[in-house]
Order: sequence, then structure tokens, then C-alpha cells
Amino acid sequence: MTILHIDSSIQAEGSISRALTATLVAAIADGSDEHVIHRDLTSEAPASVNPRAGDSAAADEFLAADVIVIGAPMYNLSVPSRLKAWLDSIAIPRKTFRYTDKGPEGLSGGRKVVVAYASGGFHHGPEEDFVDPYLRSFFRLLGIKDIDVVRAEGVNISGEHRARAIEAANVEIAGIVARIREERRQTVDA
Repeated sequence: MTILHIDSSIQAEGSISRALTATLVAAIADGSDEHVIHRDLTSEAPASVNPRAGDSAAADEFLAADVIVIGAPMYNLSVPSRLKAWLDSIAIPRKTFRYTDKGPEGLSGGRKVVVAYASGGFHHGPEEDFVDPYLRSFFRLLGIKDIDVVRAEGVNISGEHRARAIEAANVEIAGIVARIREERRQTVDA
């Protein structure tokens, strides 16, 4: 199994989304020989892509992955600009999706995406939360239906809120990892 680990928080120290993605990747890999590719988008800017050429190293890496773990902190009600640039670099017509007379059709199904979403406050509903629905819609465009979003919200309200948010996210991570391991076990046994 190949795990693609994407971090996009500008905070190196104290980043909740980075801590959650590290926990996710370590638990999914579980000390086995899983191949992990880590991309830190704050130090490795995605290369600009000409979608007409269909050439994107980021898209090739994405297509080679079985599980994609993404750290997505909320900045100004949206995803960080470098994460948006990375998403643009993997959305390649005729490679990761195609246009049909019935609308776009994803060509990248069969993968799992897990997003670690952290926000300083609480943002719910279509007027306030653009991160979760945007990322779900984006990956559905590519044909991926197996999407989990782990939320850690209110982390800047107080130390108590931060601790509770991290604890709740870690409980959610345990459930997601258990499902991934069970799916992997069933695949190996088949």
C-alpha cells in the first residue's frame, strides 16, 4: 500500500492538522513496510501545471497512492493557497477525470482520502464551512467516494477546547484506521 501524506499548514510547531496527519499516517502504516510519500506544501510548492499537456508529477504521485492523507487547516474560511495549488495540479482532464456529455467523470476511484481539518473556531453550514464540502466535492470530481474528514474545531478558543478537540479527533482517527485495517485484511485474505 502507498500512502500519500500531504501537509499544508504554515505552522511547523503546534499545528493541529500536522499532528493529526502524522497520527493518521503512523497508525495506517502501523510499523509495516507501507510506502509513505510525504509532501510538505509549505516547503515544496506544487509545480505549475499545463492541464492540456496532461503532465503532472503531483498527479502521477496521487494516482500511485492507495490512501491520501491531507492536513487541511482552515485559513480565512478556506484551504491554504498551496493546498489549492496542489489540488489544481492533480485535477488533470483525461488523466484524473474526464468530461462527458453527462458531466465530469472521475478516473481516480478506488482510493481513500482522509482529511485532517483543523480550525480555530467553530464553522458549520454552507455559509461558514467551505473546507469540508469543497474537498469532498473536489475528490468526488476525481471519482473518489471513500472520503473521511476528521475535524478538530475551536482549537484557538482555549486550551481546554484545544485538548477536547484533539482528543475527539484522535477517537475518530482510531475508528477510521480500524476500518482501513479491516479493508486491508479483507483484501489480503481474498
